[in-house]
Amino acid sequence: MSTLAVVEEILRETAIPMSVREIVERAGARLPSKSKTPDTVVARDLSMDIKKKGDGSQFARTSPGRYTLRALVSHSQPNETTPLAPTALRGNAVSPQPMSALATRKPAAAAPAPARSAADRDSAEGGGYVG
Repeated sequence: MSTLAVVEEILRETAIPMSVREIVERAGARLPSKSKTPDTVVARDLSMDIKKKGDGSQFARTSPGRYTLRALVSHSQPNETTPLAPTALRGNAVSPQPMSALATRKPAAAAPAPARSAADRDSAEGGGYVG
């Protein structure tokens, strides 16, 4: 059984959004990976599935590090305030944007180089022109 199949089974049993840590604790020995860091494996597999399949993924991220089944999110009412309705579906928040849509940060302007005297220019540091 694949990691995602185990995660799906657990999320279907609980029917609530869960953190990766909670999923791993419930899964125990059912996870096929024998990694020393199963949290990382589960988080990676969930993230990659959501990224590759988009809305076609059976999983949905309800908040950073918390996941549920997309079918459970779509069955909740938009104005509910239950744990199943992520903030974006409650109608009182801005819809989430993909990371690529976030504004890119401009680098800080470089400070002008300090003025150098003729003695500084002739130092061994820069090997200045002697003329």
